Amino acid sequence: MKFENLSRTLTTLSAVLIWWILTEVVANGSPIISEMGPGDALRKVQEYWATGFLAQSVLVSLYRLLVGLAISFVIGVGLGLLFGTKPLVERSTSIIVQYLRMTSPLAWAPIAVILLGIGSLPVIALIVLAATWPIALSTANGVRNVSKDWVKVSKTLGATEQETLRHVVAPAISSHVLTGVRLALGVSWIVIVPAEMLGVDSGLGFMVLNARDQLSYDGLAAAMFIIGLVGYFLDLAAQNLFKRLSKAF
Repeated sequence: MKFENLSRTLTTLSAVLIWWILTEVVANGSPIISEMGPGDALRKVQEYWATGFLAQSVLVSLYRLLVGLAISFVIGVGLGLLFGTKPLVERSTSIIVQYLRMTSPLAWAPIAVILLGIGSLPVIALIVLAATWPIALSTANGVRNVSKDWVKVSKTLGATEQETLRHVVAPAISSHVLTGVRLALGVSWIVIVPAEMLGVDSGLGFMVLNARDQLSYDGLAAAMFIIGLVGYFLDLAAQNLFKRLSKAF
């Protein structure tokens, strides 16, 4: 374990060193890339933090992300249970589902802005479009893999359909649902940055857009660094939470 932690630390430091070499040495003559080194990014992060701009941007993005994921969870689990328990429904809607799943959520952006205006609502809507399908398909896969013997035993013991769903199906599919949520989290975090460039005046996507408009390349590097860092800790937190939830079930 110690060796693993050491190797992870060395790999991370090596990546930072490569970042510094590429920006400060290789591209030293570039007026753009030379301003996007790790030192420039960290100084800009400190500036954003001191003004409160960083905290506000992160909190707004997290709010939109969590609201979108909560809506996606309700819709996705519902669809997954429907598809998993009603094979005819799944087969009948397979073409529509695959079409919607494979259409980039960002392609819906103009429609979302027209229908919902500017602000948080269209961003949340695009997150829902991105996050629903991983949860739905993973849940449906879990339902299909529930042991039929368990279901038969529960019915033999007089359990109603709702009781079977609550006490047999739900614990059995919990790991599949959590896997779907984690996949949805990753997809949503990728979608939220370009979605927040659609006429909003806050969030991490706006931070990128604002840095570009001001030709602040160190600000752009800082925004990219923060987006990756927050995304990393989100996934890490999700892993730890899901491990605890899996043990609970």
